[in-house]
Formats: sequence, structure tokens, C-alpha cells
Amino acid sequence: MPKKNSMIQLAQAVIDTESQAVAEMRTRIDTSFVRACKLMLNTKGRVVVVGMGKSGHIGGKIAATFASTGTPAFFVHPGEASHGDLGMITADDVILALSNSGETHEVVSLLPVIKRKGVPLIAMTGNPQSQLALNATVHINVQVSKEACPLGLAPTSSTTAVLAMGDALAVALLDARGFTSDDFALSHPGGSLGRRLLLHIDDIMHTGDKLPTTSLDSLLGEALIEMTSKCLGMTTIINPDGTLAGIFTDGDLRRAIAKKIDLHNTPISEIMTLNCKTILKGTLAAEALLIMQQKKINALVVVNKQGAPVGALNMHDLLKAGVV
Repeated sequence: MPKKNSMIQLAQAVIDTESQAVAEMRTRIDTSFVRACKLMLNTKGRVVVVGMGKSGHIGGKIAATFASTGTPAFFVHPGEASHGDLGMITADDVILALSNSGETHEVVSLLPVIKRKGVPLIAMTGNPQSQLALNATVHINVQVSKEACPLGLAPTSSTTAVLAMGDALAVALLDARGFTSDDFALSHPGGSLGRRLLLHIDDIMHTGDKLPTTSLDSLLGEALIEMTSKCLGMTTIINPDGTLAGIFTDGDLRRAIAKKIDLHNTPISEIMTLNCKTILKGTLAAEALLIMQQKKINALVVVNKQGAPVGALNMHDLLKAGVV
């Protein structure tokens, strides 16, 4: 059984070696990288990523990153490609082939068909003199000094370097396409990030009869009845012209009780909170969450551009919607 210190040292050496491999990729960002980006930007079809073994696993991740950042892409296993899946590739596509040696049989065997189809080929290999590199439209050199595996056998540094280069391509394409956070959210509607970027307060706020409203000339007792019936822990206070005068919350009620204020006969205008924090209709729910956290409040009044309340929401609504 290895000693604890030796395990730590070996693990640290792996991180150091792989960090160096990734740093080496910086010098490979050259005209070939730019040509590869232009091929993928100008294609009318999709980027088809192929790779065998560990390169295949990395290729699947790269294809997924492309697809989620605005570059239509999918992964094809080279073994399956030679048994029918090549039919998924059209002349409008671009192929991104991954192979550290550049001599992987299952990938190299696809070269004649790729040539006949006239599909542009981008190769990412660690051997510029390999068959795959020499037959590619564009070759990106991802050669590393050494693998992190102490035996020099298991793909470690080489796969990490390819993954980093794939991310570099995806981000360069993202920027060139003018891809935005809203675009990203549209391809991630099911995740928490998608909900943060897509969900608006209009989708979750309480409106109409569910919005607690109390007129400015009401008594505190009337406001309490409205708060209780609407179950939001607050009520809006409305000016005669329909605009928001203020808000009365559970916190205001506790303070009123502490001061022994008459809960039945006190005008609400005397104890309501003026200049309360509001949020404009159409705002992202994530912004509402940020305001609540910064101001340490549990509810927000939603107003229109004229300053009239059109809705309200609380922290429970954001939790239920999955924004928190």
C-alpha cells in the first residue's frame, strides 16, 4: 500500500504535468486555429466530431459544448460510422476528428469516404506527420510533452489538452456568432441556469384578485384582513390615482405591536413603509432574488412604468419556481 505522502506527491505531479500540457496549447492558437474556426462558422450544416476510445469521450464533450454555445454539432463513433452512421454526415457538414497519434485505424479508415463526400476535415492530433494530419483540410497540433501517467501509457495530459483546445474553439465560435446568455438559456431550459436566465417575474407573480391591495385612507385593521386573505405577508397601499403609496408587511405589524399601536383604529398611512423597494414588470426573476437578498426582504411589489402595482411575489414564489 503506497504511503500517504507518496500518493499526494504523485497526485500533485499529475496536476503539474497536465497544467503544463494545457499551457502548451496557448502556443498552438495560430492561423490553423483561425482557419478551423472559419470552416465551422461558414458551414451550412453541423460540426461532426469523431474520435475513438478516450478521444471519443473527449469528442462527445466537445460536441456537447459546441451545441450548447451556438454551434450545431453532434458526435459520431468512428466504429459505427463505417457501419452505416456515415449516412448522418452530409456535404454541408464539417468533420472534427480527434486522435492523439493521428493513426487510429477506425478514424483513418474513414478518410477515403470523407474525401469522396467532399466534407472539410479538421484534425486535432499530437502528430503533425500522421495520416490524419496530412489528409486534413486544417490540422491543429495538440502535441504534449508527456503524459501524466507515470507509465507514459494512459491518455491523461493529451486528453486534457484536447479538451482545453475544444473549449477554446467553442468559446471563439461563441464570440464570433454573437451568442448571448439568452441564447444559452434557450438551449438549457430544464436546468437551474436556464430558469435564472429565462424566467421573468411576470411568470410567477401574484396578480389580479390575488394581489393584496389596501387604499391609502384605510385603517390598519382593514389592511390586516387583506394581508390575511391573500397570504403574502404584506399588502400594497394604493394612492387615489392607482399608484403605489407604500407597503405594509408582517415586519411592520410586529413593530406596531411592540409600540402598542391601536390595531383597529390607526390609519394605515401612519405606519406603512414609504419608498418601499419595487421591481419593474418584465424583469428577470433572478434580479428579484438579488434585490431580496441585498435588501434582506421577503417580498417585492411589481409595478408598471407608471408606478402602479400590477403584481407581487415573495421568496417562497422564487423557491417554488426553482430560481433559488
